[in-house]
Amino acid sequence: MVAMPARLTSTTTTTTTNSRCIKSPSSLVSSITSLLKTLNPQNPDPSPLNQFSPHLSSKLVIKVINNNQTNPNHALLFFNWASNPNPNPNNYSHTHKCYIAITDLLLSHGLFSKATHLLQSSDKFSDFTVSKLIKAHGERRQIKLAIHLFNQVKEREMGRCLFSCNAILGVLVKANRVNLARTIFDEIVKEGVVNLDVAIYTTMIRGLCKIGLIEDAEKLLDEMSCKPNLFTYTTLVDGFCKKGLMESALSLVTRMMESKDCMPNTVTYNTLIHGYCKKGELDEAKKCFDEMVSRNCKPNTITYTTLMNAYCKKGELDEAKKCLDEMVIQNCEPNTVTYSTLIDGYCKKGELDEAKKYFDEMVSRNCKPDIVTYTTLIEGYCKKGELDEAKKCLDEMVSRNGEPNAVTNNTLIDGYCKKGELDEAKKYFDEMVSPDTVPYTTLIDEYRKRSDETKKYLDEMLSRICKPNSDMYMTDRFYIFKTFIDGIGRKAN
Repeated sequence: MVAMPARLTSTTTTTTTNSRCIKSPSSLVSSITSLLKTLNPQNPDPSPLNQFSPHLSSKLVIKVINNNQTNPNHALLFFNWASNPNPNPNNYSHTHKCYIAITDLLLSHGLFSKATHLLQSSDKFSDFTVSKLIKAHGERRQIKLAIHLFNQVKEREMGRCLFSCNAILGVLVKANRVNLARTIFDEIVKEGVVNLDVAIYTTMIRGLCKIGLIEDAEKLLDEMSCKPNLFTYTTLVDGFCKKGLMESALSLVTRMMESKDCMPNTVTYNTLIHGYCKKGELDEAKKCFDEMVSRNCKPNTITYTTLMNAYCKKGELDEAKKCLDEMVIQNCEPNTVTYSTLIDGYCKKGELDEAKKYFDEMVSRNCKPDIVTYTTLIEGYCKKGELDEAKKCLDEMVSRNGEPNAVTNNTLIDGYCKKGELDEAKKYFDEMVSPDTVPYTTLIDEYRKRSDETKKYLDEMLSRICKPNSDMYMTDRFYIFKTFIDGIGRKAN
C-alpha cells in the first residue's frame, strides 16, 4: 500500500471533519454565508467552498442565495462555484428554480448585464427567464431594451413565448405605449403560434381602457378565445366607470353574476361605488353598497372611505360619520386616508373642534397622521385666522419627523399675508428650498404696497428657474401690478 502524503492526509481529514460537524441546513447556510464574506468576488478563489461539496442540493443553493440578499456578488460567486464543484460526489447540478433564484436576486439589485450573461452562457435564455428580464427593464423605463429582449426570445423560441408576450404587453401598457402594445398583440394573434391566455387579454383590455377605447376593450372581451376571469371583468367595469358609463358597468356586473363563474368581489363593488360617487350619484352608490352586503361580500376600508369622501364633498358630514361608526362596529380598521377625509370635511365647513376631535381619535387608535392630515388642519385654522393653532399643528408635524411641503408652506404664507403679518409670511417663504410661484404671488400681492420690497421679490422670482405661472399673468391685478413695477424701474433710471 502506498502511503498517502502527510499534508494531503491532514487536509482531507480536516475537510471531512468540517463537513461532518455541520449537519443542520441552517448551520450550513450560516457557515457558507460567513465564508463568502471573506472572499473577494472581484478576484475569487472559491477553493475554500470545496468543503461543502458533499452537502450540495438545490434547496441549499436557493437558501444561500436568499440568505445573501444584500450581497448579490457573493451569492453569484457561490452559484458559479456550485455550477461546477470540485469534488462533486453527488453529481450535483443546478435546477431551474436555482437559476430563477439567482436571476431574481441579480435583477433586484439592477445587475441586468450579469443576469443576462448568466442566462445566455448557461443556455437558460428561455421564454420564462427572459420575461423576468423584460419586466425588470420595464420597471426602469428601458422600453427599447425590453422590446429588444422580446424580439430575441421570440426568434429563439420560434414565436412560442407566452410569458414574454405577457411581460412586454404589461410593460408597454404601464408605460402608456398602448398603441405599440396593440401592434404587438395583433401580430401575435395573426401569427397564431401562441395560445393566448386570460392574462394577455386582460392586459390588453386594461390598456385599451387606459386610452379611452372602451368600445374596443368591450369588443376584445367578446372575442376572447378563453374564458374571462374576475380580473378581466373588473378591469372593464373600471374602464366603464372612469368614462362615467355606469349603465354599461352595471350591465357587465349583471353578466358576471349570470355566468356563475366570476361573481363580483369587493374590488368589483368598490369600483362601481367609486364610479357612482364620482358622478355624485350617492343614492346609487349606497344601493351598490347594500347589494354588496346582501351578497355576503364584505366591505373594506376602501369601500367605506370612498363613501365618506363622497358624503364629505356634499357636506353631509353626519352620513360620513355614520360610515366611520359602522366601520368600527364591523371591525374594519379606518386608516390615515379615512380620518383625513373626515377631517377635511369638517375643516371645509369651518367646524374645527370636530376636525380636531377626529384628529385626536385618529392618534389614539395608533393611526399615524401624514402630511396631508396636518396640512388640512393647518389650512382650516388659517382660514379662520387661528394662526397660533396652525403653528402648533406645524410644530407637532415636525416633531413627528414630518417635513412641511410646498402646499403646507403656501397655506401658512397665505394665512399670515391675509392677516397682514408679512414678516411671519416671509419667514416661511425663506424656509422653502425651491418655492413655486404661489408664495411669490401671495407675497407680491401684499408687498405691492411697499415698492422696494415688491421689486426685490419680483426680481428674485424671475432670477430663479421658476417663472411666474400663467394664472398669475392672466389676472388683471397682476397686469396693473407689473405696470407699477415697471414704473418704479423707469423712475430709478
